[in-house]
Amino acid sequence: QVQLVESGGGLVQAGGSLRLSCAASGRTFSNYFMAWFRQAAGKEREFVAHIRSIGGSTEYADSVKGRFTISTNNAQNTVFVYINMNSLKAEDTAVYYCAAGSGGNKTNAYKYWGQGTQVTVSS
Repeated sequence: QVQLVESGGGLVQAGGSLRLSCAASGRTFSNYFMAWFRQAAGKEREFVAHIRSIGGSTEYADSVKGRFTISTNNAQNTVFVYINMNSLKAEDTAVYYCAAGSGGNKTNAYKYWGQGTQVTVSS
C-alpha cells in the first residue's frame, strides 16, 4: 500500500524558517517526480516545487524561488522528501501536500498524495 506521510508543519513568525518532511513508501519511486503542493483556505491547490527522485533535477514556483529548497533522501523502501522554507511570509500559510507522479506543476500529473500538514505564518 502506497503511503505518503508529511510532517513538520506548525506555526512560525514571518521571516522564520520551517522544514517539512514526507516519507513515501509502498512502491518504487525511482521513475517518479516528488513534489510539494499547497492549498490556502478558499484557494485552489498550487504547485510549490518538484524534484526527480533520481537525478535530482528541480523546479520551483516563482513565488518560492530563492526561499524554498526541495531535496530527497532514498532509504531502504522509503523515499524521504524535504522542503526547507526560509523567509516565510504570511501568504505562505497553507496546507502543504507531498505528491508523487510524472512531474510538472499540474495536480493531475500526480498519482499519489499525502494527507497534508498545516503551515501557518503569523505576521
